[in-house]
Amino acid sequence: MSDEVRRERVVLETERYTIVGDVTLPAEGFHSRLSDLLNREGVEFIPLIDATVTGRSGEPPVQRAFIAVARDHVQIAYEAD
Repeated sequence: MSDEVRRERVVLETERYTIVGDVTLPAEGFHSRLSDLLNREGVEFIPLIDATVTGRSGEPPVQRAFIAVARDHVQIAYEAD
């Protein structure tokens, strides 16, 4: 990965799932925050790398190398600890 981008571990919660994965963001400047990605005009899906998808009804976690989450389904989004 170049010095121009960085990976940020985030949590996206939808009505049915909690998804933890890495988003790729610019290292600094314009669009370098998770909120910038979520609010960017024209973005319909949030791409996550190395994601863990856990059902909110007690389903076991599932690992995915890549998943695209529809932005309209995201109820809560935050940086993972």
